[in-house]
Amino acid sequence: MNLESPKVSLGKSPQEVFDFLSDVKNFEQLMPDNISKFEVLGEDKFLFALKGMPEIVLKKKESNAPNKIVLGAAGGKLDFSLTGDIQETGDNQSDVKLTFEGDFNPMMAMMIKGPISKFIETLVTNMSKAV
Repeated sequence: MNLESPKVSLGKSPQEVFDFLSDVKNFEQLMPDNISKFEVLGEDKFLFALKGMPEIVLKKKESNAPNKIVLGAAGGKLDFSLTGDIQETGDNQSDVKLTFEGDFNPMMAMMIKGPISKFIETLVTNMSKAV
């Protein structure tokens, strides 16, 4: 399953956006209103839970400054990644898009497609306020 967020334009350089996303504690500012738990577990790992959903641990898997950062599931039953692509569009201007990739059975994919789409859209939308 591959889901993409809408692209959002930010009045920040790609390096500023990359630095923000590289600090996992900043993800708390991007979370939707229905977050029930957020906990930093280390320099490159955090746990979060949305109401009615299981807890998910994300770990920084890859970073390619200032254009790409990849977070992935840190254990658990589901294997997926969340990639932030950052493109420079001008002086202190950049576009950011999030991509969710996971390998799920068809039934699971059908159940989580809507909530995950809404989740990554919320993350990218909240970047314009937080970064």
